[in-house]
Amino acid sequence: MAEEAASTVSDETLSPVGRFSLTARILAVNILPLALLGGGLFYIDSYRTQLIDERFKLARIEAQITAEALAGATRERQEALLVQIGKEQGMRLRMFDAEGLLWADSFELDEPAFEFNDISDDTQSERFARWLDRTVDAIVSAEPVTDFVEPEGQTADAWPELVAAREQEVSQINLYDWVDGTPVITAAAPVGLNGATLLTVRNAADITATVRSARSTLVSAVLLVLFASAMLSLYLARTIVTPLRQLSQAAVKVRQGRGREVEVPRLPERSDEIGLLARAVSDMTGALRQRIDAVDSFAADVAHEIKNPLASLRSAVESLPKVEDADTRRELEQIVSHDVRRIDRLVTEISDASRIDAEMSRAKREPIDMADLVRAIVGNREYRSENQNHQITLNTIGFAATVLGVGVRLERVVENLLDNAVSFSKPGAPIEVLIDNDGSCVTLSVCDSGPGIPEASREKVFTRFHSVRPEREDFGNHSGLGLAIARAIAEAHDGSLIAEDRPDGQDGACLKLRLPAA
Repeated sequence: MAEEAASTVSDETLSPVGRFSLTARILAVNILPLALLGGGLFYIDSYRTQLIDERFKLARIEAQITAEALAGATRERQEALLVQIGKEQGMRLRMFDAEGLLWADSFELDEPAFEFNDISDDTQSERFARWLDRTVDAIVSAEPVTDFVEPEGQTADAWPELVAAREQEVSQINLYDWVDGTPVITAAAPVGLNGATLLTVRNAADITATVRSARSTLVSAVLLVLFASAMLSLYLARTIVTPLRQLSQAAVKVRQGRGREVEVPRLPERSDEIGLLARAVSDMTGALRQRIDAVDSFAADVAHEIKNPLASLRSAVESLPKVEDADTRRELEQIVSHDVRRIDRLVTEISDASRIDAEMSRAKREPIDMADLVRAIVGNREYRSENQNHQITLNTIGFAATVLGVGVRLERVVENLLDNAVSFSKPGAPIEVLIDNDGSCVTLSVCDSGPGIPEASREKVFTRFHSVRPEREDFGNHSGLGLAIARAIAEAHDGSLIAEDRPDGQDGACLKLRLPAA
């Protein structure tokens, strides 16, 4: 039954998924905003660190240059320099004497060059910006920074950087954090050789403004990408839901028995998983329809084939009580016996044909030498006188003719081929069996000396209940299932069975069984 229930699955169904599968596209749409946000946060944090490092270098250089300018200058000149540099650079400069006492402050000598932000009157957006700063610092695991607090005592000992500069006699840099989240950079440097020190304080609010501006740009970009991602997600959802809905509707109609009027969409333009599913469902539906057709056709053929011998049997049985002539009764009894055997043979063959697919799917395949199998079958047939005085010769060519298969089923194929050859060969004519192995395929050819098979009818001989028998053979001795069963078994072994002319040009047919070599 393999030829009737053959799958219609095409190569298109098993084609590889396109360049970007549906899974990859969905992941990309959902991961892109997160990747952009995460990458942007780390980049901006790195950018802020670079800005602070640059300001560190600048603060050190400014402190050293200012200290050198103050060294050796008069007090009036030093005070003027503190005011001038503080205004130009936006810093607060303080001078401490050798005892660590404050004796000059640029904010006391003149108006302050900058003012720290008082967060008590901040707007909602500024408070949100500080909260966002803290959140981002937590995400990127930024190192904590000491809060900047103006010491109560205006002495050098109140400033750690001044203490270190006085002890090590080199400039020192320190970073603090104002309550509004802006960085405060202090630099301490010794002034001359008399033990005086300089302290500079700068509120680098511009760094925070730059970082927040970049972060706002990033947030805008992320929102834009999120919007695009949402639109793409909706598009992908529609491209998934719509064809799935079509497939489900088609499946429901098929289940309701309206399979003939249902055209399952194949979606040939899609090479993703949905397209593969659509083509698989379409092919599965086609295979299901073909199998249903095969079952229906098989049932009709069985009913037709059994009806004839039943009608004959019924007629003979009904006539027996009415017939008194002994010879006529014997003829009717022979008809009854013949019809009973015919029905029994039909039922056996039909049962065998219907079980092939199921049995082959469960059977364990083993290495089988086809030459040994043919020799054993020919010997058994000779012993049972089934060869009818026909000389069956076996020739082998090539490698050992070993295949992987189910022995009892391959034996059935060979028996059916030999039965067919014996039936059509002329009385006493030889039957030739040739086994060839080219390394990839084992070919078993059974050639008879009968009338041959016309080219137009070579496929018909493998259909169920197609029985064209020799004239000398009694009607009803064959079910017409032999070659159909043989082909089904061959295809179940991933092989084939075809009919050809004899290769030597003589009268007769040649049936060729091809099986993959083990």
